[in-house]
Amino acid sequence: MGKGPGLYSDIGKKARDLLYRDYQTDHKFTITTYSPTGVAITSSGLKKGDLFLADVSTQLKNKNITTDIKVDTNSNLLATVTVDEAAPGLKTIFSCRIPDQSSAKMEVQYLHDYTGICTSVGLTANPIVNFSGVLGTNVLALGTDVSFDTKVGAFTKFCAGLSFTNADLIASLNLNDKGDALSASYYHIVSPLTNTAVGAEVTHSFSTDENTITVGTQHQLDPLTTVKARVNNYGKATALIQHEWRPKSLFTISGEVDTKAVDKSAKFGLALALKP
Repeated sequence: MGKGPGLYSDIGKKARDLLYRDYQTDHKFTITTYSPTGVAITSSGLKKGDLFLADVSTQLKNKNITTDIKVDTNSNLLATVTVDEAAPGLKTIFSCRIPDQSSAKMEVQYLHDYTGICTSVGLTANPIVNFSGVLGTNVLALGTDVSFDTKVGAFTKFCAGLSFTNADLIASLNLNDKGDALSASYYHIVSPLTNTAVGAEVTHSFSTDENTITVGTQHQLDPLTTVKARVNNYGKATALIQHEWRPKSLFTISGEVDTKAVDKSAKFGLALALKP
């Protein structure tokens, strides 16, 4: 998070990454190349059952301006222009999806030693306005995230979060879904040398009175190989092994089994990311 409290999306991010990042039961392939002029070109393919999805994206950086353009198999084009450090701590992001011109959006982020603010507004006649703000330090932070639909004149999202961080432990508490869901997460670094960590997330839904509990861990077998595992209270157990066979090129194998229905076939996923 740096010196300040970061943005609202940083609250609980370490635990979410530990418990959910890189897990998948599909097959994904990504390759990135660089042109002589410095343009990064990334091609991705994703196989979900019998469905195959693909996209091609390009990224060009010129001083503090980054332009990203992505085209998918449905001929949708997503363009994003990011201006970083136009002023100290300020970042401006413009994004638009074509042909859905109503998706055009302007976002401004501001980071300071004791606050992190992010606000976005849709560039339409009746836009959705989103605001998130965090106050505090890199140890204790309190924030909120709200969205207001000017067309219907109502709040479409309201969230609040609290985060506590020390040298090897991060704990967070989030109120989501307009107050219907309460989540508590925990992330603890057991051994920095082997990147060993444990984490947990507990979510309670007030409308259904259901609890979801997920616990997980990660461990670095060697400097290039990491293993992760997680299990939830519904009996879903998942594990992965990720190997960096060359710098920034990753090969990941994931597997998921339902321990309460062992007669069902296990699910497996593969991901290959190639970078020069």
